Amino acid sequence: MLRRASSLSVFFSAAKPSLLNQVAYGLSFLEAFSTTVLKSEKARTPTINFVLGGPGVGKGTQCARIAETYGFTHLSVGDLLRKEISSNTEYGEMILETIAKGKIVSSEVTVKLLKDAIESAETCRFLIDGFPRSEENRVAYEEIIGIEPEVVVFFDCDEVEMVNRVLHRNQGRIDDNIDTTKERLKVFEAYSLPVIKYYSDKGKLYKINAIGTEDEIFERVRPIFAT
Repeated sequence: MLRRASSLSVFFSAAKPSLLNQVAYGLSFLEAFSTTVLKSEKARTPTINFVLGGPGVGKGTQCARIAETYGFTHLSVGDLLRKEISSNTEYGEMILETIAKGKIVSSEVTVKLLKDAIESAETCRFLIDGFPRSEENRVAYEEIIGIEPEVVVFFDCDEVEMVNRVLHRNQGRIDDNIDTTKERLKVFEAYSLPVIKYYSDKGKLYKINAIGTEDEIFERVRPIFAT
């Protein structure tokens, strides 16, 4: 009897390593599977949409509604630049001086901030507000990020209305003054209109009349993303 018990003990002792190996293999498989799934999710090519328009045209307001309604991550290039200023980074002072003059921040800095924001986001569907603002921006984006936008929305509004909106939005921005706004409008016409033409020629541009109430303008936008 004792001998039998002893032999059974030997049997279980012999079986344990095999059983443990199976458990270990199972855990390793699950870990590998989870890692593969996560990598697969991360590896999916993001969906990019650009939203353009002059200062005060209402891009931010409409982007917030589009993002909430259709499940996009809203990335405002202006907000990314202002965040960089408030964080006192190596680029902050340069960005502050550039924005205060109504000029366009260098493409190298802008695209780097945009790339970091896309890579750190938990989703892969993006609405990028206020970019690209120049042909240089566009080329740098294509070279560094290289994801073709699905659509490009252009909010169109007359200059008088844009100036009026900027001066009355009371958001405390350093560039929300009459002189800087007029300079920004000149920069927009000189640098952004060629970008708008580029995407129009590619058949990706949707021009939206930005005159009216917030709800009226949003109803003009909805068909673009509702399909």
